[in-house]
Amino acid sequence: MSARMSLPPDWDDDERMNFLFSDFKENRDVNTSDWDGKMDFWSALVLKSCRHRGTVCVSLQELNDTFRRRERAPLGLPTVLQSLARCGKIQRESEFAANVDCGWLSWGVGLLLVKPLKWTFSTLLGSSREVPLEESFVVIELVKEKAAELLRVYRSSEFANSSILSFQELCALSADVCADESTLCMALLQLQRDKQVTVSLHEGEKIVKFCQPGQDRVSPVSDVDIGVYQLQRSEKLLGERVEKLGLEADKCKEEARTLLREGKKSQALRCLRGRKRVEKRADNLFAKLESIRGILDRIAQSQTDKMVMQAYQAGLCDTQDEVNQTISSVSGADEDVDELEEELKSLLDESKPDSISGFPEVPTGGLPPSGEPAVPYRHLDISAEQLEEELSQLTLTDSGCQQKKKTTSPVKSLEPAQ
Repeated sequence: MSARMSLPPDWDDDERMNFLFSDFKENRDVNTSDWDGKMDFWSALVLKSCRHRGTVCVSLQELNDTFRRRERAPLGLPTVLQSLARCGKIQRESEFAANVDCGWLSWGVGLLLVKPLKWTFSTLLGSSREVPLEESFVVIELVKEKAAELLRVYRSSEFANSSILSFQELCALSADVCADESTLCMALLQLQRDKQVTVSLHEGEKIVKFCQPGQDRVSPVSDVDIGVYQLQRSEKLLGERVEKLGLEADKCKEEARTLLREGKKSQALRCLRGRKRVEKRADNLFAKLESIRGILDRIAQSQTDKMVMQAYQAGLCDTQDEVNQTISSVSGADEDVDELEEELKSLLDESKPDSISGFPEVPTGGLPPSGEPAVPYRHLDISAEQLEEELSQLTLTDSGCQQKKKTTSPVKSLEPAQ
Protein backbone atom coordinates (compact mmCIF):
# COMPACT_ATOMS: atom_id res chain seq x y z
CA MET A 1 0.00 0.00 0.00
CA SER A 2 1.43 3.38 -0.97
CA ALA A 3 2.47 5.44 2.03
CA ARG A 4 1.22 8.54 0.26
CA MET A 5 -2.38 7.39 0.43
CA SER A 6 -4.01 7.87 3.80
CA LEU A 7 -5.37 4.60 5.20
CA PRO A 8 -8.62 4.29 7.14
CA PRO A 9 -8.28 4.42 10.94
CA ASP A 10 -9.31 0.76 11.18
CA TRP A 11 -6.26 -0.40 9.21
CA ASP A 12 -4.18 -0.95 12.38
CA ASP A 13 -6.98 -2.66 14.28
CA ASP A 14 -6.28 -6.39 13.84
CA GLU A 15 -9.67 -7.54 15.07
CA ARG A 16 -11.55 -5.14 12.83
CA MET A 17 -9.36 -5.90 9.82
CA ASN A 18 -9.74 -9.67 10.29
CA PHE A 19 -13.48 -9.16 9.85
CA LEU A 20 -13.06 -6.83 6.86
CA PHE A 21 -10.57 -9.20 5.17
CA SER A 22 -12.91 -12.18 5.55
CA ASP A 23 -15.24 -13.25 2.75
CA PHE A 24 -18.84 -12.15 2.50
CA LYS A 25 -21.60 -14.45 3.73
CA GLU A 26 -23.48 -16.24 1.01
CA ASN A 27 -26.74 -14.68 2.16
CA ARG A 28 -26.78 -10.96 2.89
CA ASP A 29 -29.97 -11.31 4.92
CA VAL A 30 -28.14 -13.23 7.65
CA ASN A 31 -26.64 -9.96 8.90
CA THR A 32 -27.40 -7.03 6.63
CA SER A 33 -25.59 -4.53 8.86
CA ASP A 34 -22.26 -6.37 8.76
CA TRP A 35 -22.64 -7.16 5.06
CA ASP A 36 -23.43 -3.57 4.09
CA GLY A 37 -20.73 -2.13 6.37
CA LYS A 38 -18.07 -4.31 4.79
CA MET A 39 -19.31 -3.48 1.28
CA ASP A 40 -19.29 0.28 1.97
CA PHE A 41 -15.77 0.08 3.42
CA TRP A 42 -14.23 -1.64 0.38
CA SER A 43 -16.28 0.23 -2.22
CA ALA A 44 -15.06 3.58 -0.90
CA LEU A 45 -11.47 2.34 -0.64
CA VAL A 46 -11.47 1.00 -4.22
CA LEU A 47 -12.60 4.40 -5.51
CA LYS A 48 -10.07 6.22 -3.33
CA SER A 49 -7.14 4.07 -4.47
CA CYS A 50 -8.01 4.56 -8.17
CA ARG A 51 -8.26 8.32 -7.74
CA HIS A 52 -4.96 8.31 -5.85
CA ARG A 53 -3.23 6.48 -8.71
CA GLY A 54 -4.80 8.75 -11.32
CA THR A 55 -6.34 5.86 -13.21
CA VAL A 56 -9.91 5.16 -14.29
CA CYS A 57 -9.51 1.39 -14.58
CA VAL A 58 -8.86 -1.35 -12.05
CA SER A 59 -8.51 -5.13 -11.92
CA LEU A 60 -8.87 -7.69 -9.14
CA GLN A 61 -5.14 -8.39 -9.32
CA GLU A 62 -4.32 -4.71 -8.78
CA LEU A 63 -6.71 -4.52 -5.84
CA ASN A 64 -5.20 -7.63 -4.26
CA ASP A 65 -1.73 -6.10 -4.54
CA THR A 66 -2.86 -2.67 -3.35
CA PHE A 67 -4.73 -3.85 -0.25
CA ARG A 68 -2.42 -6.64 0.80
CA ARG A 69 -1.90 -6.55 4.58
CA ARG A 70 0.47 -8.84 6.43
CA GLU A 71 0.75 -11.12 3.39
CA ARG A 72 -3.03 -11.39 3.10
CA ALA A 73 -5.36 -10.12 0.40
CA PRO A 74 -9.02 -9.33 1.15
CA LEU A 75 -11.18 -12.35 0.31
CA GLY A 76 -14.31 -10.36 -0.45
CA LEU A 77 -13.01 -8.20 -3.31
CA PRO A 78 -14.64 -10.33 -6.06
CA THR A 79 -18.01 -9.79 -4.37
CA VAL A 80 -17.28 -6.05 -4.14
CA LEU A 81 -16.60 -5.88 -7.89
CA GLN A 82 -19.80 -7.81 -8.61
CA SER A 83 -21.81 -5.43 -6.47
CA LEU A 84 -20.25 -2.33 -8.05
CA ALA A 85 -20.98 -3.72 -11.54
CA ARG A 86 -24.57 -4.52 -10.57
CA CYS A 87 -25.05 -0.93 -9.39
CA GLY A 88 -23.53 0.45 -12.61
CA LYS A 89 -20.57 2.02 -10.79
CA ILE A 90 -18.02 -0.01 -12.76
CA GLN A 91 -18.10 -1.60 -16.18
CA ARG A 92 -15.82 -3.98 -17.96
CA GLU A 93 -13.52 -2.27 -20.47
CA SER A 94 -14.80 -4.49 -23.27
CA GLU A 95 -18.38 -3.42 -22.57
CA PHE A 96 -17.48 0.23 -22.07
CA ALA A 97 -15.84 0.22 -25.51
CA ALA A 98 -18.53 -1.89 -27.15
CA ASN A 99 -20.04 1.14 -28.88
CA VAL A 100 -16.84 2.15 -30.67
CA ASP A 101 -17.44 3.57 -34.12
CA CYS A 102 -15.44 3.19 -37.31
CA GLY A 103 -13.13 6.00 -36.19
CA TRP A 104 -11.99 4.08 -33.16
CA LEU A 105 -11.67 0.89 -35.16
CA SER A 106 -9.44 2.74 -37.64
CA TRP A 107 -7.18 3.60 -34.68
CA GLY A 108 -7.02 -0.05 -33.69
CA VAL A 109 -8.48 0.82 -30.29
CA GLY A 110 -11.51 -1.37 -30.78
CA LEU A 111 -9.36 -4.37 -31.53
CA LEU A 112 -7.38 -3.63 -28.38
CA LEU A 113 -10.29 -3.20 -25.99
CA VAL A 114 -13.03 -5.47 -27.29
CA LYS A 115 -11.43 -8.73 -26.25
CA PRO A 116 -12.96 -12.20 -26.44
CA LEU A 117 -15.29 -12.56 -23.48
CA LYS A 118 -13.75 -14.80 -20.83
CA TRP A 119 -16.99 -14.82 -18.87
CA THR A 120 -20.53 -13.62 -19.41
CA PHE A 121 -22.23 -10.67 -17.79
CA SER A 122 -24.73 -13.04 -16.22
CA THR A 123 -21.84 -14.74 -14.49
CA LEU A 124 -20.71 -11.38 -13.13
CA LEU A 125 -24.17 -10.61 -11.72
CA GLY A 126 -24.98 -14.14 -10.69
CA SER A 127 -24.02 -16.18 -7.68
CA SER A 128 -20.56 -17.14 -8.93
CA ARG A 129 -17.76 -15.27 -7.16
CA GLU A 130 -15.07 -16.09 -9.69
CA VAL A 131 -13.74 -12.87 -11.18
CA PRO A 132 -10.74 -13.14 -13.57
CA LEU A 133 -7.71 -11.54 -11.93
CA GLU A 134 -6.66 -9.58 -15.02
CA GLU A 135 -10.12 -8.45 -16.14
CA SER A 136 -10.08 -4.63 -16.31
CA PHE A 137 -13.02 -2.54 -15.12
CA VAL A 138 -13.77 1.13 -15.84
CA VAL A 139 -14.82 3.17 -12.82
CA ILE A 140 -17.67 5.25 -14.26
CA GLU A 141 -17.44 8.13 -11.78
CA LEU A 142 -13.72 8.56 -12.40
CA VAL A 143 -13.85 8.31 -16.19
CA LYS A 144 -16.54 11.02 -16.23
CA GLU A 145 -14.30 13.21 -14.07
CA LYS A 146 -11.35 12.66 -16.42
CA ALA A 147 -13.50 13.41 -19.47
CA ALA A 148 -14.72 16.69 -17.98
CA GLU A 149 -11.18 17.65 -16.96
CA LEU A 150 -9.81 16.83 -20.41
CA LEU A 151 -12.48 19.01 -22.02
CA ARG A 152 -11.62 21.91 -19.69
CA VAL A 153 -7.91 21.59 -20.46
CA TYR A 154 -8.60 21.65 -24.21
CA ARG A 155 -10.90 24.67 -24.02
CA SER A 156 -8.38 26.67 -21.98
CA SER A 157 -5.42 25.78 -24.21
CA GLU A 158 -3.87 27.37 -27.29
CA PHE A 159 -5.74 24.77 -29.37
CA ALA A 160 -9.19 25.97 -28.29
CA ASN A 161 -9.79 27.60 -31.70
CA SER A 162 -8.77 24.42 -33.51
CA SER A 163 -11.60 21.91 -33.70
CA ILE A 164 -9.20 19.13 -34.75
CA LEU A 165 -6.06 18.01 -32.92
CA SER A 166 -3.70 15.18 -33.65
CA PHE A 167 -3.64 12.42 -31.05
CA GLN A 168 -0.01 13.22 -30.29
CA GLU A 169 -0.85 16.86 -29.62
CA LEU A 170 -3.66 15.73 -27.33
CA CYS A 171 -1.32 13.34 -25.49
CA ALA A 172 1.06 16.21 -24.75
CA LEU A 173 -1.79 18.54 -23.81
CA SER A 174 -3.32 16.03 -21.39
CA ALA A 175 -0.08 14.83 -19.78
CA ASP A 176 -1.04 16.34 -16.41
CA VAL A 177 -4.59 14.96 -16.62
CA CYS A 178 -4.24 11.44 -18.00
CA ALA A 179 -1.52 9.21 -16.59
CA ASP A 180 -1.17 7.22 -19.82
CA GLU A 181 -2.65 6.73 -23.28
CA SER A 182 -5.09 4.10 -22.00
CA THR A 183 -6.59 6.60 -19.55
CA LEU A 184 -6.76 9.20 -22.33
CA CYS A 185 -8.60 6.76 -24.61
CA MET A 186 -11.10 5.97 -21.84
CA ALA A 187 -11.73 9.70 -21.34
CA LEU A 188 -12.17 10.17 -25.09
CA LEU A 189 -14.61 7.25 -25.21
CA GLN A 190 -16.65 8.94 -22.48
CA LEU A 191 -16.58 12.25 -24.37
CA GLN A 192 -17.74 10.37 -27.45
CA ARG A 193 -20.65 8.98 -25.45
CA ASP A 194 -21.44 12.55 -24.43
CA LYS A 195 -21.30 13.64 -28.12
CA GLN A 196 -18.38 15.97 -27.38
CA VAL A 197 -15.69 14.38 -29.58
CA THR A 198 -15.32 12.15 -32.58
CA VAL A 199 -12.16 10.42 -33.75
CA SER A 200 -10.88 9.68 -37.22
CA LEU A 201 -7.81 8.73 -39.22
CA HIS A 202 -6.39 11.10 -41.84
CA GLU A 203 -3.51 9.95 -44.03
CA GLY A 204 -2.38 7.55 -41.32
CA GLU A 205 -2.58 10.17 -38.54
CA LYS A 206 -4.96 9.80 -35.59
CA ILE A 207 -7.05 12.94 -35.16
CA VAL A 208 -9.68 14.06 -32.64
CA LYS A 209 -12.44 16.58 -33.35
CA PHE A 210 -13.95 18.49 -30.41
CA CYS A 211 -17.40 20.03 -30.13
CA GLN A 212 -17.13 23.81 -30.35
CA PRO A 213 -18.82 26.35 -28.02
CA GLY A 214 -22.42 26.96 -28.97
CA GLN A 215 -22.85 23.44 -30.38
CA ASP A 216 -24.87 20.74 -28.63
CA ARG A 217 -22.90 17.91 -30.17
CA VAL A 218 -19.84 17.41 -32.32
CA SER A 219 -20.38 17.09 -36.05
CA PRO A 220 -18.70 14.45 -38.22
CA VAL A 221 -15.28 15.28 -39.64
CA SER A 222 -15.87 17.05 -42.98
CA ASP A 223 -13.64 17.92 -45.93
CA VAL A 224 -13.60 21.54 -44.73
CA ASP A 225 -12.44 20.36 -41.28
CA ILE A 226 -9.59 18.47 -42.90
CA GLY A 227 -8.73 21.47 -45.10
CA VAL A 228 -8.58 23.81 -42.12
CA TYR A 229 -6.54 21.24 -40.18
CA GLN A 230 -4.03 21.05 -43.04
CA LEU A 231 -3.80 24.84 -43.18
CA GLN A 232 -3.12 25.00 -39.46
CA ARG A 233 -0.42 22.35 -39.77
CA SER A 234 1.12 24.27 -42.66
CA GLU A 235 1.03 27.52 -40.68
CA LYS A 236 2.92 25.86 -37.85
CA LEU A 237 5.49 24.22 -40.14
CA LEU A 238 6.09 27.36 -42.17
CA GLY A 239 6.57 29.41 -39.01
CA GLU A 240 9.18 26.92 -37.81
CA ARG A 241 10.97 27.02 -41.19
CA VAL A 242 11.06 30.82 -41.28
CA GLU A 243 12.54 30.86 -37.78
CA LYS A 244 15.10 28.23 -38.76
CA LEU A 245 16.11 30.20 -41.82
CA GLY A 246 16.57 33.25 -39.61
CA LEU A 247 19.08 31.31 -37.53
CA GLU A 248 20.86 30.19 -40.69
CA ALA A 249 21.10 33.80 -41.86
CA ASP A 250 22.67 34.75 -38.54
CA LYS A 251 25.12 31.91 -38.98
CA CYS A 252 26.13 33.21 -42.40
CA LYS A 253 26.69 36.68 -40.97
CA GLU A 254 28.91 35.38 -38.18
CA GLU A 255 30.93 33.34 -40.63
CA ALA A 256 31.42 36.43 -42.76
CA ARG A 257 32.70 38.35 -39.75
CA THR A 258 35.11 35.57 -38.85
CA LEU A 259 36.45 35.35 -42.38
CA LEU A 260 36.79 39.12 -42.59
CA ARG A 261 38.86 39.15 -39.39
CA GLU A 262 41.15 36.61 -41.04
CA GLY A 263 41.51 38.81 -44.10
CA LYS A 264 39.58 36.45 -46.37
CA LYS A 265 37.40 39.05 -48.04
CA SER A 266 36.29 37.00 -51.04
CA GLN A 267 35.09 34.16 -48.84
CA ALA A 268 33.33 36.64 -46.55
CA LEU A 269 31.50 37.97 -49.59
CA ARG A 270 30.40 34.46 -50.47
CA CYS A 271 28.96 34.09 -46.97
CA LEU A 272 27.02 37.32 -47.41
CA ARG A 273 25.67 36.07 -50.71
CA GLY A 274 24.60 32.87 -48.96
CA ARG A 275 22.82 34.98 -46.39
CA LYS A 276 20.94 36.84 -49.13
CA ARG A 277 19.87 33.51 -50.55
CA VAL A 278 18.48 32.43 -47.19
CA GLU A 279 16.67 35.74 -46.71
CA LYS A 280 15.08 35.44 -50.12
CA ARG A 281 13.83 31.97 -49.31
CA ALA A 282 12.49 33.19 -45.95
CA ASP A 283 10.71 36.12 -47.63
CA ASN A 284 8.96 33.73 -50.03
CA LEU A 285 7.88 31.41 -47.22
CA PHE A 286 6.76 34.34 -45.08
CA ALA A 287 4.52 35.62 -47.89
CA LYS A 288 2.85 32.22 -48.14
CA LEU A 289 2.57 32.07 -44.36
CA GLU A 290 0.76 35.42 -44.31
CA SER A 291 -1.62 34.16 -47.00
CA ILE A 292 -2.51 31.11 -44.90
CA ARG A 293 -2.90 33.23 -41.76
CA GLY A 294 -5.32 35.52 -43.58
CA ILE A 295 -7.52 32.58 -44.55
CA LEU A 296 -7.41 31.16 -41.01
CA ASP A 297 -8.29 34.56 -39.53
CA ARG A 298 -11.38 34.79 -41.71
CA ILE A 299 -12.38 31.27 -40.72
CA ALA A 300 -11.83 32.04 -37.02
CA GLN A 301 -14.19 35.02 -37.30
CA SER A 302 -16.94 32.87 -38.82
CA GLN A 303 -19.83 32.16 -36.45
CA THR A 304 -21.60 29.27 -38.16
CA ASP A 305 -20.68 26.17 -40.12
CA LYS A 306 -22.06 27.84 -43.25
CA MET A 307 -19.88 30.90 -42.69
CA VAL A 308 -16.85 28.68 -42.13
CA MET A 309 -17.53 26.96 -45.43
CA GLN A 310 -17.88 30.32 -47.20
CA ALA A 311 -14.72 31.72 -45.62
CA TYR A 312 -12.81 28.58 -46.51
CA GLN A 313 -13.95 28.59 -50.11
CA ALA A 314 -13.53 32.35 -50.55
CA GLY A 315 -10.06 32.26 -49.06
CA LEU A 316 -8.93 29.55 -51.40
CA CYS A 317 -10.73 30.35 -54.60
CA ASP A 318 -7.88 32.48 -55.98
CA THR A 319 -4.97 30.96 -54.06
CA GLN A 320 -5.76 27.23 -54.07
CA ASP A 321 -2.75 26.34 -56.19
CA GLU A 322 -0.46 28.53 -54.10
CA VAL A 323 -1.68 27.02 -50.83
CA ASN A 324 -1.33 23.49 -52.18
CA GLN A 325 2.20 24.28 -53.30
CA THR A 326 2.93 25.73 -49.87
CA ILE A 327 1.68 22.59 -48.14
CA SER A 328 3.69 20.33 -50.43
CA SER A 329 6.81 22.51 -50.38
CA VAL A 330 7.12 22.84 -46.62
CA SER A 331 9.34 19.78 -46.50
CA GLY A 332 11.45 21.33 -49.26
CA ALA A 333 12.54 24.08 -46.89
CA ASP A 334 14.65 21.61 -45.00
CA GLU A 335 16.33 20.59 -48.22
CA ASP A 336 17.30 24.21 -48.93
CA VAL A 337 18.67 24.60 -45.43
CA ASP A 338 20.63 21.39 -45.83
CA GLU A 339 22.12 22.70 -49.07
CA LEU A 340 23.08 25.92 -47.33
CA GLU A 341 24.73 24.01 -44.51
CA GLU A 342 26.75 22.08 -47.07
CA GLU A 343 27.82 25.36 -48.67
CA LEU A 344 28.83 26.79 -45.30
CA LYS A 345 30.79 23.64 -44.56
CA SER A 346 32.64 24.02 -47.83
CA LEU A 347 33.40 27.62 -46.91
CA LEU A 348 34.83 26.53 -43.60
CA ASP A 349 36.99 23.97 -45.36
CA GLU A 350 38.21 26.62 -47.77
CA SER A 351 39.03 28.96 -44.91
CA LYS A 352 41.42 26.44 -43.33
CA PRO A 353 45.16 26.82 -44.06
CA ASP A 354 46.28 24.81 -47.04
CA SER A 355 48.23 21.84 -45.69
CA ILE A 356 50.07 21.32 -48.95
CA SER A 357 50.90 24.77 -50.16
CA GLY A 358 50.56 28.29 -48.83
CA PHE A 359 50.06 29.68 -52.32
CA PRO A 360 46.59 30.36 -53.71
CA GLU A 361 45.34 28.50 -56.74
CA VAL A 362 46.06 30.02 -60.13
CA PRO A 363 42.77 31.32 -61.64
CA THR A 364 41.80 29.58 -64.87
CA GLY A 365 39.69 32.48 -66.19
CA GLY A 366 40.46 36.11 -66.75
CA LEU A 367 41.61 38.24 -63.89
CA PRO A 368 38.98 40.45 -62.27
CA PRO A 369 39.30 44.22 -62.33
CA SER A 370 41.49 45.71 -59.66
CA GLY A 371 39.85 45.70 -56.24
CA GLU A 372 37.06 43.27 -57.23
CA PRO A 373 37.14 39.78 -55.66
CA ALA A 374 37.20 36.64 -57.75
CA VAL A 375 33.99 35.12 -56.40
CA PRO A 376 31.89 32.63 -58.41
CA TYR A 377 28.60 34.53 -58.04
CA ARG A 378 25.32 32.85 -58.63
CA HIS A 379 22.36 34.45 -60.34
CA LEU A 380 20.66 36.29 -57.48
CA ASP A 381 19.04 39.69 -57.43
CA ILE A 382 22.00 41.38 -55.76
CA SER A 383 25.01 43.05 -57.27
CA ALA A 384 28.64 42.82 -56.27
CA GLU A 385 28.51 46.50 -55.30
CA GLN A 386 25.69 45.79 -52.83
CA LEU A 387 27.67 42.98 -51.28
CA GLU A 388 30.75 45.19 -51.04
CA GLU A 389 28.67 47.86 -49.33
CA GLU A 390 27.32 45.37 -46.80
CA LEU A 391 30.76 43.97 -46.19
CA SER A 392 32.09 47.46 -45.53
CA GLN A 393 29.49 47.82 -42.77
CA LEU A 394 31.03 44.97 -40.81
CA THR A 395 33.45 46.58 -38.33
CA LEU A 396 35.96 44.60 -36.37
CA THR A 397 36.11 45.20 -32.63
CA ASP A 398 37.29 43.21 -29.67
CA SER A 399 33.75 42.88 -28.43
CA GLY A 400 32.34 41.75 -31.76
CA CYS A 401 30.93 43.17 -34.97
CA GLN A 402 27.84 45.23 -35.56
CA GLN A 403 25.94 45.72 -38.77
CA LYS A 404 23.68 48.61 -39.66
CA LYS A 405 20.18 47.49 -40.69
CA LYS A 406 18.67 49.19 -43.71
CA THR A 407 15.67 46.95 -44.39
CA THR A 408 13.29 44.72 -42.49
CA SER A 409 12.24 41.20 -43.42
CA PRO A 410 10.92 38.09 -41.65
CA VAL A 411 14.51 36.92 -41.22
CA LYS A 412 15.94 40.22 -40.05
CA SER A 413 13.15 40.60 -37.53
CA LEU A 414 14.32 37.39 -35.96
CA GLU A 415 17.86 38.60 -35.42
CA PRO A 416 18.79 39.28 -31.80
CA ALA A 417 19.62 42.86 -30.86
CA GLN A 418 23.33 43.56 -30.89
